[in-house]
Amino acid sequence: MNVKMDDCFQFGLGAFETISVVDGRPIFLDRHLRRLEDAARFLDLGMPAERGIDRMTVLEYLRKWMSEHDYRDRSGHMRRCALKIMLTQENVVFSMRDNPYTPDIYERGFAMDISNVRRNETSPFVYHKTMNYGDCILEKRRSRKAGMDERIFLNTKGQICEGTVSNIFFVRDGRIYTPAIDSGILPGTVREYICESEAVTQTVIFPDELSSYQECFVTNSLMGVMPVKLLGNISFDERNVTAMIMRKYHNFSALCR
Repeated sequence: MNVKMDDCFQFGLGAFETISVVDGRPIFLDRHLRRLEDAARFLDLGMPAERGIDRMTVLEYLRKWMSEHDYRDRSGHMRRCALKIMLTQENVVFSMRDNPYTPDIYERGFAMDISNVRRNETSPFVYHKTMNYGDCILEKRRSRKAGMDERIFLNTKGQICEGTVSNIFFVRDGRIYTPAIDSGILPGTVREYICESEAVTQTVIFPDELSSYQECFVTNSLMGVMPVKLLGNISFDERNVTAMIMRKYHNFSALCR
C-alpha cells in the first residue's frame, strides 16, 4: 500500500466510514456514502465518486476481498466483518477487519460511564466523521481500563450528547428520546434509520434526568442496536422497547443488503 503524507497525517484532515458487512454485503452503504460525501465537502477533499469511491467500487472491493480471504468461522458461517473507507487529500484506503460485537455482549448489555472530557458542540468537526478522533479513541480506551464498555460525552452545557463510538437513546413510558443533533453529535447511520422509522423525540437531556428513564440503548454501524444495563450509577432493567427496536433493525438491515 503506497500511502502519501498529506494534511491528514499532519492535522487529521481526513474522513472515514466504517461499514458493517453481513453475509458479504455492506449494510446501509448508501447512507455511509452520503455521509462521507458531506465530510469530504467540509474538508475540501474532492467528491468521493470523483476519487473512485462509489457503490460499484465498494461492492467490487468486497467481492475481490472475499474471493481472496477465508472469512468463514469454524462452523462454516460467514463472519460479520467491518469495511473501513478512508479518504484524505492524497489517499483512498479500503481495509477489512472482524466485527467485534458478539452475541454474549448483546445478552449482558453495555455498562457505561460519563466522561470528564466535554464535547465541543460549537466545533464543526463533531458533526462529521473525520480523522480528528483522538478524544473518542483515548476515552474509549480509558473506559475499557475502568471496566466499562463505552463512555458518554457531555457537551460544554452539561447536556448528554453521544458516546465515544455511539449515539445514545433513552425510553420513558414507551417513548424514545435521543439528544438533538445540535447538542454536538455525529449523526450515525443507525441513528438516522431509527429516527426515520420510529417516533423519536430529539431533545436536550441532562444527566440528572436519567433516573426518569426505564431503558437505554446505544447504536452504531457495527453494533447496530446495543442494550445498556448501566450508565454511571443508573441501572436500566427493562428492555421491552429496546428489544423491539433490535428486532426491527435486524429485519430491516437484512432486507437493505
